[in-house]
Amino acid sequence: MSEDVYIIGAGIHPFGRTDGRSGREQGVFAVREAMADAGLEWTDIECAYGGSAAAGNADIMVNELGLTSLPFTNVANGCATGGSALVSAQMAIASGFYDLALAVGFDKHPRGAFNAKPSDYGLPEWYGQTGMMLTTQFFALKIQRYMQLHGISRTTLGRVAEKAFKNGTITPHAWRRSPIDLDTIMNAPMINDPLTKYMFCAPAEGGVALILASEKKMKELGAHGVKIAKVAVKTRPPDSFEVFQAGVSIKEGGKPTVLASQAAFEGAGIGPEDIDVAQLQDTESGAEIMHMAENGFCKDGEQEEWLANGWSEIGGKLPVNTDGGCLACGEPIGASGLRQVYENVQQLRGRAGERQVEGAKTGYSHVYGAPGLSAVAILQS
Repeated sequence: MSEDVYIIGAGIHPFGRTDGRSGREQGVFAVREAMADAGLEWTDIECAYGGSAAAGNADIMVNELGLTSLPFTNVANGCATGGSALVSAQMAIASGFYDLALAVGFDKHPRGAFNAKPSDYGLPEWYGQTGMMLTTQFFALKIQRYMQLHGISRTTLGRVAEKAFKNGTITPHAWRRSPIDLDTIMNAPMINDPLTKYMFCAPAEGGVALILASEKKMKELGAHGVKIAKVAVKTRPPDSFEVFQAGVSIKEGGKPTVLASQAAFEGAGIGPEDIDVAQLQDTESGAEIMHMAENGFCKDGEQEEWLANGWSEIGGKLPVNTDGGCLACGEPIGASGLRQVYENVQQLRGRAGERQVEGAKTGYSHVYGAPGLSAVAILQS
């Protein structure tokens, strides 16, 4: 595969709660926005990949968009569904089989969602009875261990959330549009120690769509594209500690995020120091902290200094989660990974408004999903 692939259209349905509009309808909205952005009609699209965890199959969108007989493949990979749809669309074009492809993700979760069943992940019922099917409990235990090993304070957890809500105030597609001060975050009800309720993202709704094109087609259309320098997806290796895993190895194993990040950087021919803006999985505050190191942007423990000095804020040396991430936007599982890429497309096109990172030329997105897989995409303007 040698074809360069570009994103030439991007659309989003605002995240949060939208009464009277199904998850699929929010996805259709995003697709139409992306097509308008690219100056295309639905009949121009040659293939599509999309997914949703709770709002139905993505291929049924053709009922609203049009029956054009295009191949439309459903994708399901937990929180990495959107990233996996992007990888699939990118590969379809890079292979030379297609010149225009759609990647789409959407979801509509009720309150109290993410109540996964052990059997769905090959686990016995006793695993659920321990409470570990609750992601709040798993991530709390994981960040507790990380904090003890690397000297991360609870205040740093709070600063991640404070930054997220601050960025959400200037993001039109964010759900949480009001700032929350550090003291309120730290003293909010405890969900799972050490994480308070404002340190967790919430199940949400929304849709994102991206139109991908070969370089030849982009030039033919006269489109303004953002190059996909590299995309990579990796699953959990031996001895890693991941969500929905029934045991913990006594050995320190590899991590899917580290593997995906390394593969993406190697494929793009650049390093972490070359990234201008990054979107990292922040299911909760601790996830962003751990993923800063796992993606190579700092060493374990250095996050304490990063957050205290504002280095990951807009205007800092590496802005992280410029649209507020999952904490401010909420997490519709099928759409979250593509939201990150959408945000980077806006940044690299200079369309991010008040949250624009000055001079951004290279964007990085990372999404992590159950039962331990990560997708990374590196974009270049």
